[in-house]
Amino acid sequence: MKMDIKTFVLNKAKAAKEGARAIAKVSSREKNNALLKMADALKKRSAELIKENKKDIATAEKKGLSKAMIDRLTLNEKRINEMAQGLIEVAALPDPVGEVINMRQRPNGMTVGKMRVPIGLIGIIYESRPNVTADATSLCLKAGNAVMLRGGSEAINSNKAIVKILRDSAKAAGFHEDAITFIDIPEREAVMEMLKLEGTVDLIIPRGGESLIRAVTENSRIPVLKHYKGICHVFVDRDADLKMAEDICFNAKVQRPGTCNAMETMLVDKKIARTFLPVMAERFKKAGVTLKGCPQTRKVLPSIEKAQEKDFYNEYLDLILNIRVVKDIDEAIEHIAMYSSAHSDSIVTKDYSKGMRFLREVDSSAVFINASTRLNDGFQFGLGAEIGISTDKIHARGPMGLEELTCTKFIVFGNGQIRE
Repeated sequence: MKMDIKTFVLNKAKAAKEGARAIAKVSSREKNNALLKMADALKKRSAELIKENKKDIATAEKKGLSKAMIDRLTLNEKRINEMAQGLIEVAALPDPVGEVINMRQRPNGMTVGKMRVPIGLIGIIYESRPNVTADATSLCLKAGNAVMLRGGSEAINSNKAIVKILRDSAKAAGFHEDAITFIDIPEREAVMEMLKLEGTVDLIIPRGGESLIRAVTENSRIPVLKHYKGICHVFVDRDADLKMAEDICFNAKVQRPGTCNAMETMLVDKKIARTFLPVMAERFKKAGVTLKGCPQTRKVLPSIEKAQEKDFYNEYLDLILNIRVVKDIDEAIEHIAMYSSAHSDSIVTKDYSKGMRFLREVDSSAVFINASTRLNDGFQFGLGAEIGISTDKIHARGPMGLEELTCTKFIVFGNGQIRE
């Protein structure tokens, strides 16, 4: 059986690699046309998708999966239309492939620059949400890449149905259908074999919980773009506009607490703690937020829970918030350096020099002045769409849009130059 799975995955990858070479040559117009055909087909074949999705829902209910998990698995007309709209929106984005940048002439007369090109074959390993199948496919294809998908076993019937529709549409548009490849067996060993395909798969992007991402990273022989978790901070400086700070902190925690860019720890300058904390705490409590505080915080808010050292490393993904009172911006930056996951961190201040210092010294994928961490998002940043957020420092950092799904190569224009 082990050999069978290894051979199965290898054959899928080889087919996808051929698809990668083919799609790299496709024009923007042809890619956009294919994406629009895919969007139309998803809507027209929605009954087919819902039928297959019901199989996954039934299995999930038998296994006793949570209501939240079942909700993430569920496809209905509204969600299928949203998937289709996502494809339409990606089709409308500028194509980064072929862009020429940084052209300069050398003393010997040759001109050197860079051209943006596809990465090649991108492996996407993800959990739960079937819409990721369409989202990831559209972004990879628009950037000229083939995609090798491996969704969670809990959504296997839904994902198979989506992939079939996408492949049928790609073929109808004249694409190499193996530019969209799906590992359609539930065995976890298939993921391990996929991660060994160095030289065939060019990049792995895991999407899911921290345990999945760590397992992928620890076992992959292929470069991985990822973030493990989002331990995000907002620091309220003594020179902050306190009403602005209140709105930013509330949004960062409450607007959607289950996301990787939600605030998990609020840092407050001691000079304003007695003024700011009671008002802020009352607003949080009305929204159902459980507060945990350091000793200095609990002097101001004695009724809240005591924050333990381990709490500052927690990504709650829930209406739970750590609060720490800090001496000044130095202590705030030190705290972030110790506990942050380098995802999203913000300062609220009217002091320009402090704000600029925070931007320079806080080493995260996105750093904000006077704005919510929830804004760390491809759409919010004007990328149109994203495949995830990276906290890595090589190739891509922050929201990964179309440009981040390409790389560059040097191009040289000469007229007979040789090396002396």
